[in-house]
Amino acid sequence: MSPPLQHIQTSPTPPASADVVVIGGGIIGVFTAYYLAKRGVSVALVEKGRIGAEQSSRNWGWCRQQNRDARELPIASKSLDLWERFAAESGEDTGFHRCGLLYLSNDEAELSLWASWRDFAKTAGVTTYMLNSRQAAQRGQATGRAWKGGVFSPSDGTADPGKAAPAVAAALIKLGGSVHQNCAARGIETEGGRVSGVITEAGVIKTKTAVLAGGAWASSFCRQLGIRFPQASIRQSILSVSSVEQRLPDALVGSGVSATRRSDGRYALAISGRARVDLTPQFMRFAPQFVPMFAKRWRSLLPGGLQGIRGGHETLARWRLDAPTPMERVRILDPKPCLSTIRETHRRAVELLPQLREAKITHAWAGFVDSTPDGVPGIGEVPGVPGLILAAGFSGHGFGIGPGAGHLIADLASGAEPIVDPAPFRPGRFSGTAWGKVADF
Repeated sequence: MSPPLQHIQTSPTPPASADVVVIGGGIIGVFTAYYLAKRGVSVALVEKGRIGAEQSSRNWGWCRQQNRDARELPIASKSLDLWERFAAESGEDTGFHRCGLLYLSNDEAELSLWASWRDFAKTAGVTTYMLNSRQAAQRGQATGRAWKGGVFSPSDGTADPGKAAPAVAAALIKLGGSVHQNCAARGIETEGGRVSGVITEAGVIKTKTAVLAGGAWASSFCRQLGIRFPQASIRQSILSVSSVEQRLPDALVGSGVSATRRSDGRYALAISGRARVDLTPQFMRFAPQFVPMFAKRWRSLLPGGLQGIRGGHETLARWRLDAPTPMERVRILDPKPCLSTIRETHRRAVELLPQLREAKITHAWAGFVDSTPDGVPGIGEVPGVPGLILAAGFSGHGFGIGPGAGHLIADLASGAEPIVDPAPFRPGRFSGTAWGKVADF
């Protein structure tokens, strides 16, 4: 069962030309287009399925600085302010609020790791509080148990994945941008070696700048252009339960499970880092580059099945531009959740928060998380194809940093001063090794 997702009406016919064409209607694509439209840039966004229907509506919904890798922390901090500013400027509701994020633990090593991050965060101007056993028990009183400690990040928050991307797309349309669902981008046209147009199933949109925010599809799309973008998708499973009478923490991690309150009162439940790795041709091609990642996170990754092959997003095949592509055959990646993971997640959640026993499971779903070898996204112009900006490989971190990432990409596309230093995200780094560079969180 797919997660709840707000639907918006869009135009079926893309324009003949635009200053910038954004490929992909997830949270990164819509925020990129939104910030371009705010600057008066004519922008067209094309999405092969529905706005926000893939990983952008299938995540936890956390918008955090806490435990961010040092390379992502600046953009995460900017994003929190931009989430708030977006609501005030657009009048659209993403469900964002700074509820604070609460982590509880009885593991001394984990607490030590959080304390080290707290010390680092101070140097970046980020405030987070380590909790002693008494404070942890007080903040986590809904669990009814004792804790050795925890951490609370008061300025962090959550947004609603079912609302966010559609809300930003609606704001984009108000600004004069054009949005086109069920309109797959099949490829790129070039003149003199640089981008001259985006070929869609509805025709060619002439442009000098294209942004590839294709999520799990980005690597196979790049392959059509002779571009090597190492990417692997892992399949994560989540469920949601109905609201309960007692108000529980809005965003909590403890005993290996997370619980996040949605704006309608439901709670989304997940096991942090738990995922299935589906064997695909693309996975086999890039597996050597992902050895550092798997070596660091092997305890959380389990063997998968054939769902990655069925999705078609990790094919090595080349497709024609005048015929339906794999993206048109599978408009929305909607893999089946792992039932054993769903059962284990629910068991852990009820053990952590006994009040959830009275709640009913309302949805269970899975999503493909697009990852890079070092767990940090690729953002920047693609070497060898002037005018093509890559914005993919967000490695499960994209939703929370969506506003900041979209702003940065819009900066690069329009020639403005970047909101943060783009150097850590440059796509050219993927030609090197990820050993010693894999994100800690």
